[in-house]
Amino acid sequence: MNNMSSSSISIFKTYLLMKFNILKLTLAALFLVVLAGTATAQVGSPYIHDPSTIMKSDGKYYTFGTGGGGLISEDGWNWKGGAVRPGGGAAPDAIKIGDRYLIAYGVTGGGLGGGHDGQIMTMWNKTLDPNSPDFEFTEPVLVAESKNMEDNDAIDPGLLLDPTTGRLWMSYGTYFGNIRLVELDPKTGKRVEGNEAIDIAIDCEATDLEYRDGWYYLLGTHGTCCDAANATYNIIVGRSKNVTGPYVDNMGRDMLRGGAKMVVSSGGGRTNGAGHFGRVILEDGVEKVSLHYEADLNRSGRSVLAIKPLLWDKGWPEAGENLKDGTYEIESERRGYGLELVVDFVRMPRATSWGYFRNNPDAKVEPIPSQQLSDVIDTWPSGNIDVRNGDYLARPHQRWTITAVPDAPGFLGTPAYKIVIAGTERALAATADAELVTVPKFTGAPEQLWRIDQLTDGTYRIMPKSIPGSDKKLALISIGDSTPTLGEFDMSSDNSKWNFRDKN
Repeated sequence: MNNMSSSSISIFKTYLLMKFNILKLTLAALFLVVLAGTATAQVGSPYIHDPSTIMKSDGKYYTFGTGGGGLISEDGWNWKGGAVRPGGGAAPDAIKIGDRYLIAYGVTGGGLGGGHDGQIMTMWNKTLDPNSPDFEFTEPVLVAESKNMEDNDAIDPGLLLDPTTGRLWMSYGTYFGNIRLVELDPKTGKRVEGNEAIDIAIDCEATDLEYRDGWYYLLGTHGTCCDAANATYNIIVGRSKNVTGPYVDNMGRDMLRGGAKMVVSSGGGRTNGAGHFGRVILEDGVEKVSLHYEADLNRSGRSVLAIKPLLWDKGWPEAGENLKDGTYEIESERRGYGLELVVDFVRMPRATSWGYFRNNPDAKVEPIPSQQLSDVIDTWPSGNIDVRNGDYLARPHQRWTITAVPDAPGFLGTPAYKIVIAGTERALAATADAELVTVPKFTGAPEQLWRIDQLTDGTYRIMPKSIPGSDKKLALISIGDSTPTLGEFDMSSDNSKWNFRDKN
């Protein structure tokens, strides 16, 4: 070092500073990846393979998986082990009928044990809470089987209680042969006497049946299974006007001939192998799809539970996405105005050559810098500030940073979020009189936590976790073009719907 010239030392210092800045940026990027994960992936210990449709029992959420166990969640976001399902086997499904829960599961099959001879069993329970005095599964009943290398593999059941007829149906099967449909008795869980299985699809497995708006939907899992990070599992669909088929895709191709439309792709990022569709209807316009990813590369490549918004586009289901951490315009579907602080509008300087009649073609053209938070924040009140909707100009009082709050209880398939003015801790909050305000600093109080659900039409609902002194469940709505407030959510009204325009 003593032999280095002053210029060499200067270059060396510059090099060290550059490397330090690169390190800082790399660490920041990794930190952002971790944050992004908290906003999109279930937290806790969501490790499961072949999850059943999620059921709610005694105030908690449950899902069962291959091997006999399952997961429990208090809030639908943070999951832990502990669900109990006797019988072992593979790929269960669950449904609530009246005040009881029916579980169906496969015994062997799927090539397990070296063959495709399989059986599907059903059993009942009054509750899914293993700590309840009413927790007791009935003896399992055989409802379907495959023998001697026939063109079916009795595994992967999917249950549907037809809301139009009250009849109970079960689909089952894998790539080894046909997907089949049988009818069960909704009172006993047994197969209807004399009912013959019907072939309804090929080239998929882990099927699920759903009904919506006069259509029956057959969801299946396509691609390669059980290969961790290399799995190409993806979820597909066809539909029919009759529960017995034919099920066809958006191009009119029969699923018995390999037709299907994509619902959830394999993954393509840090999670791979989407399979085992389950639908949860929370209320009108708010639906979720549960599934597993065969490999979460951020969690040692383990199979994990995933829950996404379920959208419907022209009568076809597709998976949405939870809102990712970022800075957004919060835009009202009613008019297209953006949510903003009620503060004095600080004008930007006007160019000296403004106006077409003053344009000088020889004048120097330079960019005008965007208005910065430091340009305006001293003009804002220091206490609470109300909000309104207004023309969006990307000004500091209109830009909202939304991030998941990892330590706060979430909701089914979505974390709790905080919503603050970008570059500040000024947080959006609900008031005791069901209005909106921003407070100077985010404290994590329940009225400052927000639930953001993507709706079935792709727009969003925004709800405070709680309203001070009230147990009402209200949503952010526009009662006028420029007047946001809290009120009853109405899926049929654009007043209740919002969009997030990425302003990062």
